[in-house]
Amino acid sequence: MFEPVEAPETAAEPVVYEQPLNERMRAFLRLEFLWNQTVFHSSSPSPWSSRAAVNGLLEILAITARGDTRGDVLKELERQMHVLRDYQNRPGVDGARLRAVLATLVRRREELNSAGSNFLQPLRDSEFLNAIKHRSAIPGGTCEFDLPDFNHWLNRPAEVRERDLDDWVGRIRSLCESVSELLWVTRENARPRREVAHGGVYQISFEREHPVQLLRIELPAGSELFPEVSGSHYRCSVRFLRWTGVSTRPVQPQDDIPFTLTCCN
Repeated sequence: MFEPVEAPETAAEPVVYEQPLNERMRAFLRLEFLWNQTVFHSSSPSPWSSRAAVNGLLEILAITARGDTRGDVLKELERQMHVLRDYQNRPGVDGARLRAVLATLVRRREELNSAGSNFLQPLRDSEFLNAIKHRSAIPGGTCEFDLPDFNHWLNRPAEVRERDLDDWVGRIRSLCESVSELLWVTRENARPRREVAHGGVYQISFEREHPVQLLRIELPAGSELFPEVSGSHYRCSVRFLRWTGVSTRPVQPQDDIPFTLTCCN
């Protein structure tokens, strides 16, 4: 009799911490986070998930109201396409993959242009969403006695709520998917390198001609350490701290900490 062979355990994914180094990248990372949250909850039949999806949608609207987010995304799409086109004639480049990435960025740009500059106005003009937004500033302000119409909507059949959410999410899709694509390209264009933080601290300076937009710090899965990053797109300081539980303050280790650093332009 042969004993069954156990399947090899899949290695746990490393933990990646990201630090934006300019205001545009901060906005993009926040939009990506809220978009993932909104899409995740919008497909769930639970009324609590519908609440979370609406909250994510309203936060996306709040971020896009602070400036010309659509214009920033279109400018970054053009910049990334210009950078990628410079690689077309370089030796060793996977031409097929490069053309596929460029085609995706072109499609995102066309979708965002086709949406028009007022593509979010129907959401901003919605009395239903505006009532939820105004009450959301109050702790517990969206409970049933504060917003009976919201409570009525949450008690409607799941397919009705999902249909409404699909309509709202569809209006922000071109923007948020463009942001997700840009962040993917930004992350993929950079090369990770191994570094050591002596005494738990690492200092880094960047070339002024090539400002860095995003720092990525990778630690092994299960590590008790996490980084704190301070600085700007010219100079940064990384300090590693050891997790000691929710009841005590984290402490800085005195030993050398190896980690993987990626500087994304």
